[in-house]
Amino acid sequence: MKKPLFIGSAVAMITPFADSGVDYQTLTELIEFQVKAGTDAIVICATTGEASTMPDEEHIAVIEFAVKTVNKRIPVIAGTGSNDTKHAIKLSQAAEAAGADAILSVTPYYNKATQKGLYEHFKAIAGSIKIPMILYNVPGRTNLNINPETIFALSKIENIIAVKECNLGQVGDVVNLCGEDFAVYSGDDNAIMPLLSLGGKGVISTMANIIPQDAHDMVAKFFAGDIQGAIKLQLQTLELIKALFIEVNPIPVKAAVNLLGFKAGHCRMPLTDLDGDNLALLQKEMKAYGLID
Repeated sequence: MKKPLFIGSAVAMITPFADSGVDYQTLTELIEFQVKAGTDAIVICATTGEASTMPDEEHIAVIEFAVKTVNKRIPVIAGTGSNDTKHAIKLSQAAEAAGADAILSVTPYYNKATQKGLYEHFKAIAGSIKIPMILYNVPGRTNLNINPETIFALSKIENIIAVKECNLGQVGDVVNLCGEDFAVYSGDDNAIMPLLSLGGKGVISTMANIIPQDAHDMVAKFFAGDIQGAIKLQLQTLELIKALFIEVNPIPVKAAVNLLGFKAGHCRMPLTDLDGDNLALLQKEMKAYGLID
């Protein structure tokens, strides 16, 4: 029987950048902020962490740093996805060597594999490592869906233990096919409660960068039987979530982390910083939530 790596909220962490590269002092502060707030796992160097703009050497260095800083207090999940299977294998093996507890591997983008190609891609990556692997299905970014039947076939591979699912419409099918042994996590902050109600185990969250305790508490309340309390938290986050996705992730959430007083720095090109009316809206919603004055 496969044991979930975590039940609750994992933060899809931003990567703080300075002119010289990664700002490791701020990264330390952000990790400690998450651990103290009750975050159940940390996802490092994934989409929200701008991994696509990080050279491999920097990418692996940040994973190593996160593993050492967390020091086994909670699981560290390393983003190692690529649309090049050999590159994904290389990154995944390096993450395992760095001490990551698991990897998160995104659906190949741009070259648009068939379902057979998706199966072979993820199977090859899983077979190259011994640590657990979480699939990441995000059709909005990749223009490609991992069908429930393909997820089911992949769930039969011993170390493929979960999916971060952004296609809410197929969650029920995935849960029905894969059963309790396979964890399904929400990839959308505004759909945590619907996904949990269908048998999900939690969320890999963008909003947890700024409200980690609420993200954790929402899932904890649900599994403690306080469904109304969990629903209340989900509903109170919705306007903030809209602001956090007013432009493509991670542009708004990185601005939000800066507004909290951390030195998150700028987004790397081709992403640009939040400004103008959109920044004003984010500030308004953060004030309404009580995060800033």
